[in-house]
Amino acid sequence: MMNDREHKDQGNKLFLARKYDEACSCYTKAILKNKRVPQYYTNRALCYIKLGRWDLVAEDCRTALEIDPTWVKGHFFLGQALIEKECYEDAIKHLTRARDLSIDQRMNFGDDITCQIRLAKKNHFMKQEEKRISQEIELQMYLNRLIREDRDRQIEMVSKGKDYSAVENEISNIEVVANGKLRYLSCLEFLLSLNTFQLKKREVPDYLCGKISFELMKDPVITPSGITYDRKDIEEHLQRVGHFDPVTRVNLTKDQLIPNFSMKDVIDSYLAENEWALHY
Repeated sequence: MMNDREHKDQGNKLFLARKYDEACSCYTKAILKNKRVPQYYTNRALCYIKLGRWDLVAEDCRTALEIDPTWVKGHFFLGQALIEKECYEDAIKHLTRARDLSIDQRMNFGDDITCQIRLAKKNHFMKQEEKRISQEIELQMYLNRLIREDRDRQIEMVSKGKDYSAVENEISNIEVVANGKLRYLSCLEFLLSLNTFQLKKREVPDYLCGKISFELMKDPVITPSGITYDRKDIEEHLQRVGHFDPVTRVNLTKDQLIPNFSMKDVIDSYLAENEWALHY
């Protein structure tokens, strides 16, 4: 009779053969033999990732983290599942925890975790943008309704012979000068001309974001390999992970970092026109 490790090893072979359902079955048998090994749950979770069964991924990862809260793959895979479930804030929390733990434990996941953090933050921001745009549209619809009601009321007052002078300067008509002649714009046109730019989705270009944290760079520096990083991120990498460029893997030391003033000017110019990006 096979023990839990033998079931796990058999599951690994089936996973490599891309037989994910059969691998899941083996990991389940390993769990039944020994329920206190977090690796068995995250191995099965990885199969579920390949199969797109995100609820089961989350369930297995949470079980693994109950056994060992410092289990990196538990946080990493759970973060991926939460992205798919559009729970972006929780995804960011678990992925950030996975990144920090991987650094502390000197585990090399390459850029896999940071890419997922970037994806979660980007999706979270875009979800907030969609919410903002929806609220803008709802507000405009509300204002437009008030404007139409105000216009109809004024028309009714004029049609009944009432004094219009008291209301002619109200917001329902805005006097503007165009081509030397006075004309009137409806409030609807005016409001739309003011707010159309707000309805556009906002997104910070990737080239302004660091290659490690994938956040907007504050102090960009360039390496001999020609890669630009945020100084805080690359110095932390050199201190805690190793003396090499995270992207090119070429040997790198702190004294080789050179301030990227050109990129700094580009970022400052971008922020001057897009203050919202400070919260990106």
